[in-house]
Amino acid sequence: MTTQRDNDLVHLRLILVSGKTQDFTFSPNDSATDIAKHVFDNWPAGWEEEQVSSPSILRLIFQGRFLHGNVTLGALKLPPGRTTVMHLVARETLPEPNSHGQRNREKTTESNCCLLL
Repeated sequence: MTTQRDNDLVHLRLILVSGKTQDFTFSPNDSATDIAKHVFDNWPAGWEEEQVSSPSILRLIFQGRFLHGNVTLGALKLPPGRTTVMHLVARETLPEPNSHGQRNREKTTESNCCLLL
């Protein structure tokens, strides 16, 4: 992480499924993958029971959506200098991006016309 003014940094409070929390500070240029690796490499005391075997299975959830690895904090337009809450979970795979939206689009491609006799 590069040295930046505190106002430019993103403050995250990560919550585990167990309810345990920990605050971290990142650059807006850090991606979800960068965050997972940093948390894995600096696993907080008190989270021992939730320790995972690899950073690659750590996933961030923000506003109900999984963040895919290349998404940066800056792209989320998080308020600088304020603490943002995200959930941190262990999960092997992620749903495809916009898979729910794709299903909705597929539903709307059906014909909505009717035949009058």
